[in-house]
Amino acid sequence: MQTRTQEVPKRPEASAPSYFDLQATWGVTKHFGGTDTTDALAALCGIDRDAYVLDVGCGTGMTPCYLAETLGCRVVGVDLSERMIAWSRRRARRVRLDDRVAFTVADAQCLSFDDHTFDAVICESVTAFVADKPRAVGEYARLVRPGGYVGLAEGIWLAPPPADLAAYLARVMGGADFLPPDAWSNLLAGAGLVDLVAQRSSISARRQWKSELQRMDRDERQEYLHAWKTFGSLLVTSASFRRYLRELRPPRSVLHLFDYFGYGIFVGRKSVDGTQARSERSQR
Repeated sequence: MQTRTQEVPKRPEASAPSYFDLQATWGVTKHFGGTDTTDALAALCGIDRDAYVLDVGCGTGMTPCYLAETLGCRVVGVDLSERMIAWSRRRARRVRLDDRVAFTVADAQCLSFDDHTFDAVICESVTAFVADKPRAVGEYARLVRPGGYVGLAEGIWLAPPPADLAAYLARVMGGADFLPPDAWSNLLAGAGLVDLVAQRSSISARRQWKSELQRMDRDERQEYLHAWKTFGSLLVTSASFRRYLRELRPPRSVLHLFDYFGYGIFVGRKSVDGTQARSERSQR
C-alpha cells in the first residue's frame, strides 16, 4: 500500500465515502505483493533504461517513480482520479523525478495516446475495477509497439469462493470484479497478445502488510500512521463514516479469505508480424 495524507475536511460529506474516495483523500493505493510484484512485472515486460512505459491506474505515483528511479526508464502514469494524479505529481517533485515521469487523468477504457506509443503498458490492481475489461485490455494492446508487452498484476480467485465472500469483497473494494487466472489470460489472448505468461501467488495478511511497509520511506510511514489517526478521528466525529463502516461488516467466511484469494501476474507480447498465434507459459 502506498500512503500519503492530506487534511481531512472538518465537515464530512453527508453521503458515505466510497472505497475510492477514501483512497484519494488519504493518498492510499494498494498493490498486491508490493515491490516484489512490480520487479517481476517489469522483468517479464522487458522494461529497462531505454523503455517508455505507461502505468494505467497509477494511484499515488509510487510505481512510476520506483521504475524511473531503479531502472532509469521514462514512465507516464494515468489515473481516473484527479486527486490521485495530484498525489503523483507531488511525489515526483519530492523525489526529483519530474524529468522521467509524467502524469495525466485518463480512463483505462479510452486512453488518448497514439497507437504503438509505448514499449510496455502495465497495470497493478487496476483492471479488476474496470467495467469493460476487454475494452480496457484492447486499449493497452493498441498502445504497445509491435514486440512490446502488456502486463497485469491483479487479484485472483485461487478457488471458487463462497458467494457471500465474493459479494463482500466486491462491496468493500468499490465493485472490484476479481477473476480466476484463466480469465485474466484469456483477456490478453482476446486482445491478440501472444507468448502469454501467467504466475499466481497466495497472500497472507502479514506478508501483504510487510510488503506495503517495505515500499514506504520514512516520511510515508509517518503519514501512514497519521492516516490511521485520521481514521480514528472520523470514527468519532462522522456519523456517515460510522454508517459506512457498519455496512462493511464482513461475513464469517472472511476468516478464510486467503484460502480463496491471491494475486497473479499476467503478461502478453504484441506480435511483430501481426499474427494471432497464441501460446502460454504458466509459472506457479
